[in-house]
Amino acid sequence: MEFDFVIVGGGSAGCVLANRLSADPGYSVCLIEAGGEDRNPWIHIPAGYVKTMVDPTINWLFDTKPDERTGNRAIPVPRGKVLGGSSAINGMLYVRGQAADYDTWAQMGCRGWSFSDVLPYFKRSENREQGADEFHGAGGPLNVTETTVRYDTLDKVIQAAGELGYPMNVDYNGADQEGFAYFQVTQRHGRRFSAKNAYLDPVRRRENLHVETHAFAQKVVVENGRATGVVIRQGGKERTIRAKREVILSAGAVQSPQLLELSGIGQGDRLKDLGVDVVHDLKGVGENLQDHYISRLSWRLRGLDSLNQSTRGLKLMMEVLRFFTQRKGALTMPAGIIAGFVKSRPELKDPDIQYHIAHATFANPHKRVFDKFPGITIGPCQLRPESRGYIHATSPDMEVKPDIQPNFLATRTDCEVHVAGLKIGRQLMATSVLGPYAEAELSPGIDVNDDEALLAHAKATGATLYHPVGTCKMGMDEMAVVDPALKVKGIEGLRVADASVMPNLISGNTNAPTMMIAEKASDMILGDAR
Repeated sequence: MEFDFVIVGGGSAGCVLANRLSADPGYSVCLIEAGGEDRNPWIHIPAGYVKTMVDPTINWLFDTKPDERTGNRAIPVPRGKVLGGSSAINGMLYVRGQAADYDTWAQMGCRGWSFSDVLPYFKRSENREQGADEFHGAGGPLNVTETTVRYDTLDKVIQAAGELGYPMNVDYNGADQEGFAYFQVTQRHGRRFSAKNAYLDPVRRRENLHVETHAFAQKVVVENGRATGVVIRQGGKERTIRAKREVILSAGAVQSPQLLELSGIGQGDRLKDLGVDVVHDLKGVGENLQDHYISRLSWRLRGLDSLNQSTRGLKLMMEVLRFFTQRKGALTMPAGIIAGFVKSRPELKDPDIQYHIAHATFANPHKRVFDKFPGITIGPCQLRPESRGYIHATSPDMEVKPDIQPNFLATRTDCEVHVAGLKIGRQLMATSVLGPYAEAELSPGIDVNDDEALLAHAKATGATLYHPVGTCKMGMDEMAVVDPALKVKGIEGLRVADASVMPNLISGNTNAPTMMIAEKASDMILGDAR
């Protein structure tokens, strides 16, 4: 089999590329996905993320390498293993980050990636149900909307933030990010709207687009310094899919660097130790890993409702009925419902802390089992961590999981900002708006009352916010893996287009920026082809 373009990974970036590259009938496109179709019903019910996050049939279920800074725990790193990728299992939160994030990319040598450069691609991607404006698009493939219902408990959170001087900001993806609001979500008619729903489903019947599922890429074939195809394992057999023009890796920040290494592209000594022939020594592959780290505070409430009650017994049956008849209610709720963007100290220009807030608490957080009493959870993360980690292959077999070491909380600044986020969370619950309803602090508890103890709580209980980026970073320095056109340095006909190319982690959730990257990549790829 031979195609003009071969895309590895049918996730948030891969579905965008499949759509845009096949829009020109003069080019043939093959999309390779290791997972299958998105037939699991929990994918499409927004609250079903509590199931998809732990389902091995649609989730790679990676783990970090234990680290003494985070209690020597193996922290789960879920990644989608299905058409739609992580957009099929994520929290559906639509966040772009700050304009300064992209301007910083450009200042780092990634010319063409400033905010003014990328905003048109965000807008091209978006169908904002509330309409287009200076910052938003309408008529694009990706449906973006507001949550289907509002809750008194969460309205009070926004009011409490106002009492502390934080504004209500109904559009944190607009002119300014700072403030509190309900999250914008990638849903349509109360159902999840993944990259597959947005980009792949409408074009699946194009004659020049071929989709291979349950096809696990093993390596990129490089001949005379040029990528000419991809070896896949499918049904227990290996075969090669040839690329006449380009191979594009969109396997994500975990597997794109792993695939490069097993194709002989990476740190030469490391590859030799794995028994992999060195095709091109490129020392940045797998380095520069960045991720958001979140730890949570929770309270037992009195006099306010929460999802703990509305998802039990008869009330749950009523919510199920409401979902299937109206596409509204608790089953349409995303992973976080209220967003908050604040500064850890007043002299900062932009927020450096993000909150994910939901009126729910868990008796068993790992199994997502709700408490029987009303509760609220407030989770801060540092938006722009200084800590850097790595992801590297541990075996010449792609099916052996790689080493993932984010090095969370490795710098003093990261620790200080995280503790500041926990303290501001407590200040919210101590306001005159929320204080009367806070019956008891469940976690970390009132005995944890100084910076050192709060940091210990964060280290012992925190987790990834599922935003790994940077492992095939874009740039012009010696650690860059791809140039600003996303071409792998030293190899012809090979690009990477996914979250792994971000040189710096953006100030927010990463799914929308990943699709923006693929939108821009498609223009560059077609421009070169023409």
